[in-house]
Amino acid sequence: METNVNTSNTLDRPSKYAKHHRADSRTLIAGLFLAAATIVPMPAAAVDGCLVLLCFAAPSWRAIPQCVPPITQVLRDLARGRVFPSCGMSGPANSASHQWASAPGNCPPQYTRVVDGESAPIYSCDYNGAVTVSIDGTLWSRTWWSMTGDSVTEYTPAAKAKAGTWDTRFDDDYVTWLASLPPPTPAVEPAP
Repeated sequence: METNVNTSNTLDRPSKYAKHHRADSRTLIAGLFLAAATIVPMPAAAVDGCLVLLCFAAPSWRAIPQCVPPITQVLRDLARGRVFPSCGMSGPANSASHQWASAPGNCPPQYTRVVDGESAPIYSCDYNGAVTVSIDGTLWSRTWWSMTGDSVTEYTPAAKAKAGTWDTRFDDDYVTWLASLPPPTPAVEPAP
């Protein structure tokens, strides 16, 4: 004869209160993790200074897929006031450094803007800073960058000779700027 026996025991089955309590504690723990994640700042991933040096020295860092993320990151970091990364393995003759732009002295002429002020001209630069690269103790290039993420690189004649090919935007902008200047006023010769 078959008998139906209820095998469920109240001890084997959690009560409604216990289920509700476990759900509340999971929600509480998840909430604490979320709060901790928003309150505790996470350290930023450091950019490899040696890779940055190599990429800035390249004929065109944008043309090298491995260079785009670190250069983009270092320019974003500079815009946020962070320090420029260093490379301990580069040796004393190979280095890169950052300097803030200021027109007219530390800004290429094709990117310098002049507005008439009340008592003197007011100068501004299209770029916010410049990363200077030296190779074998000699100036190699200077990459001008802006807070908007734009950048242009000025290569020295020595860098152009060694590289053979480079991003010509800086040179092209300079030629365009020169062509836009008014012609020089002819010198007036004194009467005999």
